[in-house]
Amino acid sequence: AVGTGLNAHPDYAVKAAEQLAELTGLPFVTSPNKFEALAARDAEVFASGALKTLAGSLNKIANDVRWLASGPRCGLGELTIPENEPGSSIMPGKVNPTQSEAMTMVVAQVMGNDVTISMAGASGNFELNVYKPVIAFNLLQSIKLLGDACNSFNENCAVGIEPVKDKIDDFLHNSLMLVTALNRHVGYENAAKIAKTAYKENKTLKQVAV
Repeated sequence: AVGTGLNAHPDYAVKAAEQLAELTGLPFVTSPNKFEALAARDAEVFASGALKTLAGSLNKIANDVRWLASGPRCGLGELTIPENEPGSSIMPGKVNPTQSEAMTMVVAQVMGNDVTISMAGASGNFELNVYKPVIAFNLLQSIKLLGDACNSFNENCAVGIEPVKDKIDDFLHNSLMLVTALNRHVGYENAAKIAKTAYKENKTLKQVAV
């Protein structure tokens, strides 16, 4: 009952794994340590952790796209995203970043699932962890959510992203942070004066420095 194989045929585990592998085409094998396999759920917890890591990266991508596409006038506006549906009912012309919002909601769910799986993996008593149903439910949900969200984000957002070159060019040439490159040519103090003058007079660094 706890990994001894008592009252089971000695070849049962191997034969069962072989049959499952034949039926599914997947490389099923029997655990070499039956005690560990019954007492712990480390593999599932590890897999969920990998999904959480992926979710974290996707959250950053979705948020970066959302911010870079904000606008049309008071946001960053460096990107345009597809207009998949009518915009705001109170703000005509607004393009809602619905794919980014959907992705971040999926991320929240996946990270919540990981907490559940981690707690379940840490539970159970002695030789038996009975929390596999909740682990399996949440792990499979996370896999499906991330797969569906990635496909949707790619098809309905990523492939239609376009750079707003004029806005990017304007930000680039008006950025005061470029003054860092002047340090080795004119020294820190002079570079700082150039940056402060450019800011006060609303000019580019080039206009002030030349």
